[in-house]
This record gives sequence, C-alpha cells and structure tokens, in this order.
Amino acid sequence: MTQMAKALLVDDRRENLMALEAILQGLPVQSVAVESGEAALKQLLVDDFAVILLDAQMPEMDGFETASHIKRRERTRHVPIIFLTAADRDAQLALRGYAVGAVDYLTKPFDPWVLRAKVSVFVELWVKTRQLAAQSDLVRERDAQWRMLTDAVDEATTLLRADDSDAHHRAVEILEQARWGNTP
Repeated sequence: MTQMAKALLVDDRRENLMALEAILQGLPVQSVAVESGEAALKQLLVDDFAVILLDAQMPEMDGFETASHIKRRERTRHVPIIFLTAADRDAQLALRGYAVGAVDYLTKPFDPWVLRAKVSVFVELWVKTRQLAAQSDLVRERDAQWRMLTDAVDEATTLLRADDSDAHHRAVEILEQARWGNTP
C-alpha cells in the first residue's frame, strides 16, 4: 500500500494553521501542523513530506532560518518550500525566501485555490517520485535475479561440457535450484 503524501504546515498562529488545514481539505495529502521552526525541524526528523508551507515571519526561529536548516539536511534538502507571509509585498523578503531555497513565496491574503493547485502539483510529483523509486527497486531486484540465473546457467553449461556423470548431476541440481530461486 502506498504511503499518503504529507504537507508540513508551519505557522506560529494556530488560526492560520487551521485555515491552511481547511484549504487543503479534500486533497490527497495529510496535513501536519506545527507552531514553530524548531517543531518543524523535529517533525522532519521523523516524517517525509511532499511540501512544506512555511510562515516567513515567526518569533524565535523565523521561516528563513528554518528553511536554511531544512535545505542543509541531506534528507530534506529537496522538499519544496512555499513561503507564506502576512508582510506587504516586499520584494526583498521574497528574494530572501528564494535565496534560502523556496520554490514559491505567497503573501496573505492569497487565493486558496492557487495554494491548493500548487500543493496538488507537489503532491503529484512526490507520488510519482515514490512510484519511480519502487519501479527502480523492482528493476534492480529483477536484474539481480537475472544475474543469478545467468551465473547458474553458465556454471551448469561448464559442468555439462565435462565428460563426467557427477558433473552432469551437479549441473542438473544447479539448474533446478536456479529455477526455484535458490542460489547454487
């Protein structure tokens, strides 16, 4: 069964988190809401996320510092971050957000349908990436099986070329084991 995509919602105001959860309701994503940058970093240690919606202006650790920590970690550096801020349209804040690795920067009030569309794209990309990884694992597994079978056939062929009945019996054993997925 495929794991459901998760969105990490980070805002120091509970009412904003509730509004974000309501906006994302009905999308194929599980919302995980936290109220600080520190809590977000802790959550990222235990869960994988398709997207992070991050308030730019929070007390203590702001969104920019939080994003900087997220992008420094190998495990989380590729998680897309969408900054959300109540600040007026200051181009310097948006540039600062992009500089720390954000994929987008939205000022409040923003169109909830636009946010839903953006989150949907990242959720779909996350799902497709997981599917590709699973298919890649399957291909690697099949390649390993193919190599094992090829090695068994090569070994059995060598034994069958010998003029020795014990070698022929051993070749048959090798082929039978390979047929059932056992290594000789």
